[in-house]
Amino acid sequence: MIRKKRTVWRRLWPFLRPYGARLGLLTVLLVVNNLLTLCIPMLSGWAVGAVGTEPGAVDFAAVGRNCAGMLACCAGASGLNYLISSRLIRLAQSVSYDLRRAAFDRLSELPVEYFDTHPAGDLISRICYDVDTVNATLSTDLLQIATSFLTVGGSFIMLLLLSQRLSLVFFVTVPLSVVLTRFQMRRIQPLYRRRSKALGALNGFAEERMGCRQAMRVYGVEEADLKQFTAFNESASRAYYEADRASVALGPSVNFINNLSLAAISVFGALLYLRGGLPLSALASFVLYSRKFSGPIREAADLLGELQASVAAAERVLELIAQPAEPEDSPEAAECEHLRGDIRFAHVWFGYDPQKPVLRDFTAHIPAGSLVAVVGSTGAGKTTLVSLLLRFYTPQQGTITIDGVPIGQYRRDSLRRRLALVMQDTWLFGGTIAENIAYGAPGATREEIIQAAKAARIHRYIMSLPEGYDTVLADEGAGVSKGQRQLMAIARCFLTDADIVILDEATSNVDTETEGAVSQAMAELRRGRTCFVIAHRLATIRGADRILVLENGTVAESGTHETLLRQNGTYAALYAAQWAREDL
Repeated sequence: MIRKKRTVWRRLWPFLRPYGARLGLLTVLLVVNNLLTLCIPMLSGWAVGAVGTEPGAVDFAAVGRNCAGMLACCAGASGLNYLISSRLIRLAQSVSYDLRRAAFDRLSELPVEYFDTHPAGDLISRICYDVDTVNATLSTDLLQIATSFLTVGGSFIMLLLLSQRLSLVFFVTVPLSVVLTRFQMRRIQPLYRRRSKALGALNGFAEERMGCRQAMRVYGVEEADLKQFTAFNESASRAYYEADRASVALGPSVNFINNLSLAAISVFGALLYLRGGLPLSALASFVLYSRKFSGPIREAADLLGELQASVAAAERVLELIAQPAEPEDSPEAAECEHLRGDIRFAHVWFGYDPQKPVLRDFTAHIPAGSLVAVVGSTGAGKTTLVSLLLRFYTPQQGTITIDGVPIGQYRRDSLRRRLALVMQDTWLFGGTIAENIAYGAPGATREEIIQAAKAARIHRYIMSLPEGYDTVLADEGAGVSKGQRQLMAIARCFLTDADIVILDEATSNVDTETEGAVSQAMAELRRGRTCFVIAHRLATIRGADRILVLENGTVAESGTHETLLRQNGTYAALYAAQWAREDL
């Protein structure tokens, strides 16, 4: 466990290294602060010695000097403590900023498959809660622990100088405290790790349910979801309670041992003084130093529990940062300046689980400038084709080429810039409409944004809003209809000026009237470009140059709408079934 903690702090060191000079200065100030603090018991002992044991033997000048010295040390230590605390808080915030940025940067570099297996709420918990936990340790706990160790070390040296015989008490109590602390730490660390994991699961569930509030109300599953939330909440609460209970129990246990050591010192110190083996001033200083020696041990024991929480949180953040990014492009990878759009899938095999292929020997040709549609039942592999074309995943076998070049030989980011994607569930973020449309082209001018909106048939709607293009969208576009969202997404694609357009169920969630407007916008978007359409509603693809019918991950039928109907096969059955449903 100790080795694991060292490993975590060693991995955290690259984030602390840029602030090494500040850490060095703070260490020096911390040492000076503790030296001033350690002078106070000695000056107090000297003041007691100056009082004397005989009536009228008080050396008031010496008492005054020692009291003035104690006052100066207290003032200096307090000032330094404030300076150290404020600087350390600033340093901790800087490190937390760097951690969050590194974690978010890593999220932007991770392959899509990572997000398929990790809930968004858990990732948010790592970036927010876990980084905050590390920040709390760096800003406060680390300072107190460092102060405690310096105080304990300095106090023990002074105790040995004052009375080696009386110091023997600590050779019994200190090892006892260490053994007890190590035993407790073995129990606490796994509890804090479990606590962070339980909170991540709770956040993941809450985030997931907040994204489907309407479905919850429609299906009346609030009570069932509440039961599930209660289970996650109870698990997190139980994990918090067990971790905090184990942590809190450590302090009183160590404090009990410290009180035993103080009682022993009081008894044996009094006996030594009565036998003349220890001056009164030394005894007074020894008792004060023993409190300084024992107090930080108890404080450190309390803080070690919080340190375990920080180690567990840092593990989760560093684990995210250490995740391998998408594979680097090969040095020979070419930049995509322009694509004609001739796409070929040659004997492609792929499965998210290699043992369960989704695509089986898939072969297809999409000529440049053509409109090719892919249809099939749910799970046939339609959307998987889009993921492979965008290089979110890599086929286990086979090749995918664009303009005769395997897509792996293009730079990944430049390839994706030449492809425009309109999905079934469009994504809008909190910002103005203009910012949402210009998301894929941050440098676009207002005139270019307006032209894209006009081409997408959404300009008139935007201008009907009070703030026009400066209207702020909140909560992922709440209040904007799905059709209007689709049109904004199409305007976003117009602005990118891509060479290949991928439409993944782009009209499946809109009504018939809105579908007409969306279809007109998509027809304008397709002009002069290669278009790859994934569709369930077959009426929208009757004009396609070619339709591919997928069954069990392979092409079962291929041809135009009329040709496939004449074949009276799978496509004809799907088409007839859809018309029958619409007639109902």
